Amino acid sequence: MQETILRPLIEQRADPYIYKHSDGYYYFTASVPLYDRIELRRATTIDGLASAPTVDAWIKPDTGPYSELVWAPELHFNQGAWYVYFAAAPSREIKHQLFQHRMYAIRNTNANPLEGEWEFMGQVDTGIDSFCLDATTFTHQGRLYYLWAQKDVEIEGNSNLYIAPMKTPWQIEGKPVLLSKPEHDWETIGFRVNEGPSVLRRNGRIFISYSASATDHNYAMGLVWADEDADLLDPAAWTKSAQPVLRSCYDHGVYGPGHNSFTYAEDDDTVMLVYHARTHTEIVGDPLWNPDRHTFVKPLRWDEQGMPLFGRPSTY
Repeated sequence: MQETILRPLIEQRADPYIYKHSDGYYYFTASVPLYDRIELRRATTIDGLASAPTVDAWIKPDTGPYSELVWAPELHFNQGAWYVYFAAAPSREIKHQLFQHRMYAIRNTNANPLEGEWEFMGQVDTGIDSFCLDATTFTHQGRLYYLWAQKDVEIEGNSNLYIAPMKTPWQIEGKPVLLSKPEHDWETIGFRVNEGPSVLRRNGRIFISYSASATDHNYAMGLVWADEDADLLDPAAWTKSAQPVLRSCYDHGVYGPGHNSFTYAEDDDTVMLVYHARTHTEIVGDPLWNPDRHTFVKPLRWDEQGMPLFGRPSTY
Protein backbone atom coordinates (compact mmCIF):
# COMPACT_ATOMS: atom_id res chain seq x y z
CA MET A 1 0.00 0.00 0.00
CA GLN A 2 1.48 3.33 -1.06
CA GLU A 3 1.70 5.90 1.72
CA THR A 4 0.57 9.49 1.36
CA ILE A 5 2.60 12.14 3.17
CA LEU A 6 0.44 14.28 5.44
CA ARG A 7 0.40 18.03 5.78
CA PRO A 8 -1.17 19.87 8.73
CA LEU A 9 -4.86 20.60 8.36
CA ILE A 10 -4.70 23.65 10.65
CA GLU A 11 -1.43 25.23 11.73
CA GLN A 12 -0.67 26.37 15.28
CA ARG A 13 -3.64 24.66 16.90
CA ALA A 14 -2.70 22.22 19.66
CA ASP A 15 -4.95 19.74 21.49
CA PRO A 16 -7.39 19.59 18.55
CA TYR A 17 -10.95 18.40 18.98
CA ILE A 18 -13.33 17.75 16.06
CA TYR A 19 -16.94 16.77 16.69
CA LYS A 20 -19.38 15.71 13.97
CA HIS A 21 -22.90 16.69 15.02
CA SER A 22 -26.30 15.51 13.80
CA ASP A 23 -26.85 18.87 12.07
CA GLY A 24 -24.31 17.87 9.41
CA TYR A 25 -21.53 20.17 10.63
CA TYR A 26 -18.06 19.42 11.89
CA TYR A 27 -17.13 21.57 14.91
CA PHE A 28 -13.53 22.35 15.80
CA THR A 29 -11.82 23.77 18.86
CA ALA A 30 -8.25 23.65 20.15
CA SER A 31 -5.74 25.46 22.32
CA VAL A 32 -4.83 28.78 20.71
CA PRO A 33 -1.22 30.05 20.85
CA LEU A 34 -1.98 32.77 23.42
CA TYR A 35 -3.96 30.38 25.68
CA ASP A 36 -6.39 33.20 26.37
CA ARG A 37 -9.72 32.11 24.88
CA ILE A 38 -11.99 29.34 23.61
CA GLU A 39 -12.26 29.50 19.84
CA LEU A 40 -14.83 27.61 17.75
CA ARG A 41 -15.33 27.05 14.05
CA ARG A 42 -17.53 24.78 11.93
CA ALA A 43 -17.77 23.46 8.38
CA THR A 44 -19.66 20.79 6.45
CA THR A 45 -16.42 18.91 5.70
CA ILE A 46 -13.27 18.20 7.68
CA ASP A 47 -11.12 19.94 5.06
CA GLY A 48 -13.43 22.94 5.23
CA LEU A 49 -12.45 23.54 8.85
CA ALA A 50 -9.06 24.83 7.70
CA SER A 51 -10.58 27.97 6.15
CA ALA A 52 -13.70 28.31 8.29
CA PRO A 53 -14.14 31.60 10.18
CA THR A 54 -13.53 31.47 13.90
CA VAL A 55 -15.75 32.67 16.74
CA ASP A 56 -14.61 33.44 20.27
CA ALA A 57 -16.99 31.59 22.57
CA TRP A 58 -15.27 32.69 25.78
CA ILE A 59 -12.34 34.93 26.70
CA LYS A 60 -10.55 34.56 30.01
CA PRO A 61 -10.85 37.27 32.64
CA ASP A 62 -7.80 39.35 33.50
CA THR A 63 -7.54 38.04 37.04
CA GLY A 64 -9.01 35.33 39.21
CA PRO A 65 -8.96 31.53 39.56
CA TYR A 66 -9.30 30.80 35.81
CA SER A 67 -7.46 33.73 34.22
CA GLU A 68 -4.28 32.08 32.89
CA LEU A 69 -3.36 29.39 30.37
CA VAL A 70 -6.67 28.20 28.93
CA TRP A 71 -5.83 24.68 27.77
CA ALA A 72 -7.38 21.92 25.70
CA PRO A 73 -11.04 22.90 25.23
CA GLU A 74 -13.44 20.21 24.02
CA LEU A 75 -16.93 20.82 22.61
CA HIS A 76 -19.60 18.25 23.51
CA PHE A 77 -23.36 18.02 23.04
CA ASN A 78 -24.65 16.52 26.27
CA GLN A 79 -28.30 16.14 27.32
CA GLY A 80 -29.65 18.72 24.89
CA ALA A 81 -27.07 21.49 25.29
CA TRP A 82 -23.56 22.36 24.17
CA TYR A 83 -20.72 22.24 26.70
CA VAL A 84 -17.08 23.20 26.44
CA TYR A 85 -14.81 21.57 29.00
CA PHE A 86 -11.43 23.21 29.51
CA ALA A 87 -8.65 23.77 32.02
CA ALA A 88 -7.36 27.11 33.23
CA ALA A 89 -4.93 28.33 35.87
CA PRO A 90 -5.35 31.06 38.49
CA SER A 91 -3.60 34.38 38.12
CA ARG A 92 -0.09 34.16 39.43
CA GLU A 93 -0.65 36.64 42.23
CA ILE A 94 -3.20 34.19 43.70
CA LYS A 95 -1.21 30.98 43.64
CA HIS A 96 2.34 32.29 43.07
CA GLN A 97 2.80 29.35 40.75
CA LEU A 98 1.98 29.08 37.07
CA PHE A 99 0.71 25.55 36.62
CA GLN A 100 -2.18 25.14 39.06
CA HIS A 101 -4.90 24.25 36.57
CA ARG A 102 -8.41 23.24 37.47
CA MET A 103 -11.22 22.17 35.12
CA TYR A 104 -14.25 24.25 34.13
CA ALA A 105 -17.34 24.08 31.93
CA ILE A 106 -19.41 26.56 29.93
CA ARG A 107 -22.86 25.88 28.40
CA ASN A 108 -24.80 27.11 25.37
CA THR A 109 -28.40 26.07 24.71
CA ASN A 110 -28.52 27.51 21.18
CA ALA A 111 -28.78 24.99 18.33
CA ASN A 112 -25.65 26.53 16.80
CA PRO A 113 -22.89 26.88 19.43
CA LEU A 114 -21.21 29.60 17.35
CA GLU A 115 -24.24 31.73 18.18
CA GLY A 116 -26.19 32.35 21.38
CA GLU A 117 -24.81 32.99 24.86
CA TRP A 118 -22.29 30.89 26.73
CA GLU A 119 -22.99 30.47 30.45
CA PHE A 120 -20.10 29.82 32.82
CA MET A 121 -21.03 26.72 34.84
CA GLY A 122 -18.07 26.85 37.22
CA GLN A 123 -15.42 24.38 38.22
CA VAL A 124 -15.88 20.67 37.56
CA ASP A 125 -14.87 19.48 41.01
CA THR A 126 -13.41 15.98 41.22
CA GLY A 127 -13.15 16.00 45.00
CA ILE A 128 -9.36 16.16 44.75
CA ASP A 129 -7.77 19.60 45.02
CA SER A 130 -4.79 19.22 42.70
CA PHE A 131 -3.57 20.00 39.20
CA CYS A 132 -6.01 18.61 36.64
CA LEU A 133 -6.81 19.07 32.96
CA ASP A 134 -7.82 17.50 29.63
CA ALA A 135 -11.40 16.56 30.40
CA THR A 136 -13.57 14.69 27.93
CA THR A 137 -17.04 13.14 28.24
CA PHE A 138 -18.85 10.22 26.64
CA THR A 139 -22.19 8.47 27.03
CA HIS A 140 -22.26 4.68 27.22
CA GLN A 141 -25.33 2.55 27.85
CA GLY A 142 -27.27 5.64 28.85
CA ARG A 143 -24.72 6.86 31.39
CA LEU A 144 -22.63 10.02 31.02
CA TYR A 145 -18.97 9.67 32.03
CA TYR A 146 -16.21 12.18 32.73
CA LEU A 147 -12.62 11.26 31.87
CA TRP A 148 -9.61 13.43 32.70
CA ALA A 149 -6.00 13.75 33.89
CA GLN A 150 -5.04 14.73 37.46
CA LYS A 151 -2.10 14.71 39.84
CA ASP A 152 -2.09 12.50 42.92
CA VAL A 153 0.51 13.55 45.48
CA GLU A 154 0.92 9.93 46.52
CA ILE A 155 1.74 8.74 42.98
CA GLU A 156 5.03 9.75 41.41
CA GLY A 157 4.55 11.95 38.38
CA ASN A 158 2.55 14.84 36.99
CA SER A 159 -0.80 13.28 36.07
CA ASN A 160 -2.79 10.06 35.85
CA LEU A 161 -6.02 9.16 34.05
CA TYR A 162 -9.31 9.02 35.98
CA ILE A 163 -12.94 8.24 35.18
CA ALA A 164 -16.20 8.97 37.02
CA PRO A 165 -19.92 9.05 36.21
CA MET A 166 -21.63 12.43 35.96
CA LYS A 167 -24.62 13.68 37.95
CA THR A 168 -25.09 16.56 35.51
CA PRO A 169 -23.01 17.54 32.46
CA TRP A 170 -20.99 19.85 34.76
CA GLN A 171 -20.86 17.76 37.96
CA ILE A 172 -19.35 14.35 38.62
CA GLU A 173 -20.61 11.94 41.25
CA GLY A 174 -18.83 9.25 43.16
CA LYS A 175 -15.14 8.77 43.77
CA PRO A 176 -12.75 9.09 40.80
CA VAL A 177 -11.42 5.75 39.54
CA LEU A 178 -7.75 5.52 38.53
CA LEU A 179 -7.41 4.00 35.04
CA SER A 180 -3.76 4.56 34.13
CA LYS A 181 -0.59 6.09 35.52
CA PRO A 182 2.79 6.69 33.86
CA GLU A 183 4.78 3.53 34.45
CA HIS A 184 6.45 2.45 31.20
CA ASP A 185 9.74 3.94 30.01
CA TRP A 186 8.11 5.70 27.06
CA GLU A 187 5.59 7.40 29.40
CA THR A 188 8.20 8.97 31.65
CA ILE A 189 10.63 10.83 29.37
CA GLY A 190 11.10 14.36 30.68
CA PHE A 191 7.87 14.20 32.68
CA ARG A 192 5.83 11.33 34.10
CA VAL A 193 2.55 12.06 32.35
CA ASN A 194 -0.70 10.40 31.30
CA GLU A 195 -3.03 13.04 29.84
CA GLY A 196 -5.26 13.99 26.91
CA PRO A 197 -7.65 10.99 26.98
CA SER A 198 -10.03 10.42 24.06
CA VAL A 199 -12.75 7.78 23.71
CA LEU A 200 -13.63 5.59 20.74
CA ARG A 201 -16.29 2.84 20.64
CA ARG A 202 -15.73 0.18 17.98
CA ASN A 203 -15.75 -3.58 17.47
CA GLY A 204 -17.30 -4.36 20.85
CA ARG A 205 -14.72 -2.38 22.81
CA ILE A 206 -14.26 0.99 24.46
CA PHE A 207 -10.86 2.40 23.53
CA ILE A 208 -9.17 5.26 25.35
CA SER A 209 -6.14 6.83 23.74
CA TYR A 210 -3.93 9.14 25.78
CA SER A 211 -0.62 11.00 25.63
CA ALA A 212 2.54 10.64 27.70
CA SER A 213 5.98 12.14 28.39
CA ALA A 214 7.19 15.69 27.78
CA THR A 215 5.49 17.79 25.10
CA ASP A 216 8.55 17.85 22.82
CA HIS A 217 9.57 15.13 20.35
CA ASN A 218 9.24 12.55 23.14
CA TYR A 219 5.47 13.03 23.34
CA ALA A 220 3.67 9.84 22.28
CA MET A 221 0.29 8.15 22.46
CA GLY A 222 -0.82 5.06 24.35
CA LEU A 223 -4.00 2.99 24.51
CA VAL A 224 -6.20 1.29 27.10
CA TRP A 225 -9.37 -0.64 26.31
CA ALA A 226 -12.24 -2.56 27.86
CA ASP A 227 -15.08 -4.74 26.63
CA GLU A 228 -18.18 -2.64 25.92
CA ASP A 229 -20.23 -4.74 28.37
CA ALA A 230 -17.70 -4.44 31.19
CA ASP A 231 -18.05 -2.26 34.26
CA LEU A 232 -16.10 0.79 33.09
CA LEU A 233 -15.58 1.86 36.72
CA ASP A 234 -13.69 -1.36 37.51
CA PRO A 235 -9.95 -0.81 36.88
CA ALA A 236 -9.54 -4.56 36.32
CA ALA A 237 -11.78 -4.31 33.24
CA TRP A 238 -9.15 -2.29 31.38
CA THR A 239 -6.13 -3.52 29.45
CA LYS A 240 -3.18 -1.23 28.79
CA SER A 241 -0.75 -1.48 25.92
CA ALA A 242 2.86 -1.70 27.06
CA GLN A 243 4.02 0.07 23.91
CA PRO A 244 3.04 3.41 22.39
CA VAL A 245 0.60 3.35 19.49
CA LEU A 246 1.80 6.61 17.88
CA ARG A 247 5.16 8.32 18.23
CA SER A 248 7.53 10.66 16.38
CA CYS A 249 8.41 9.88 12.77
CA TYR A 250 11.99 10.96 12.10
CA ASP A 251 11.87 9.73 8.50
CA HIS A 252 9.34 12.39 7.51
CA GLY A 253 9.91 14.99 10.21
CA VAL A 254 6.69 14.83 12.25
CA TYR A 255 7.39 14.92 15.96
CA GLY A 256 5.59 14.56 19.28
CA PRO A 257 2.15 13.42 18.10
CA GLY A 258 -0.46 13.49 20.79
CA HIS A 259 -3.50 14.93 22.51
CA ASN A 260 -5.82 13.42 19.97
CA SER A 261 -9.53 13.16 19.37
CA PHE A 262 -11.61 10.92 17.11
CA THR A 263 -14.26 11.86 14.60
CA TYR A 264 -15.93 10.29 11.57
CA ALA A 265 -15.41 10.93 7.88
CA GLU A 266 -18.16 12.15 5.61
CA ASP A 267 -19.20 8.50 5.05
CA ASP A 268 -20.14 8.31 8.79
CA ASP A 269 -18.18 5.07 9.13
CA THR A 270 -14.47 5.72 8.67
CA VAL A 271 -12.86 6.75 11.97
CA MET A 272 -10.60 9.77 11.62
CA LEU A 273 -7.69 10.32 13.99
CA VAL A 274 -7.19 13.97 14.96
CA TYR A 275 -3.95 14.96 16.74
CA HIS A 276 -1.30 17.62 16.99
CA ALA A 277 2.37 17.30 16.12
CA ARG A 278 5.39 19.44 15.37
CA THR A 279 7.36 19.58 12.13
CA HIS A 280 10.67 20.52 13.78
CA THR A 281 12.61 19.64 16.92
CA GLU A 282 14.62 22.83 17.40
CA ILE A 283 12.55 24.39 20.18
CA VAL A 284 13.97 27.37 22.03
CA GLY A 285 13.00 27.38 25.70
CA ASP A 286 10.03 25.53 27.15
CA PRO A 287 8.18 23.51 24.45
CA LEU A 288 4.88 24.67 25.97
CA TRP A 289 5.38 28.22 24.72
CA ASN A 290 6.25 27.22 21.16
CA PRO A 291 3.11 27.72 19.01
CA ASP A 292 4.10 25.24 16.29
CA ARG A 293 1.95 22.29 17.28
CA HIS A 294 -0.24 21.74 14.25
CA THR A 295 -3.51 19.85 13.76
CA PHE A 296 -3.28 16.69 11.64
CA VAL A 297 -6.12 14.40 10.55
CA LYS A 298 -5.92 10.95 9.00
CA PRO A 299 -8.00 7.76 8.74
CA LEU A 300 -7.53 5.10 11.39
CA ARG A 301 -6.96 1.53 10.24
CA TRP A 302 -7.83 -1.78 11.93
CA ASP A 303 -6.26 -5.22 12.28
CA GLU A 304 -8.01 -8.58 11.98
CA GLN A 305 -8.68 -8.65 15.74
CA GLY A 306 -10.54 -5.34 15.58
CA MET A 307 -7.75 -3.34 17.21
CA PRO A 308 -6.89 0.14 15.88
CA LEU A 309 -3.74 0.67 13.86
CA PHE A 310 -2.45 4.21 14.28
CA GLY A 311 0.46 3.93 11.86
CA ARG A 312 2.82 6.89 11.64
CA PRO A 313 1.91 10.54 12.33
CA SER A 314 3.34 11.56 8.96
CA THR A 315 1.45 9.26 6.58
CA TYR A 316 -1.78 7.44 5.83
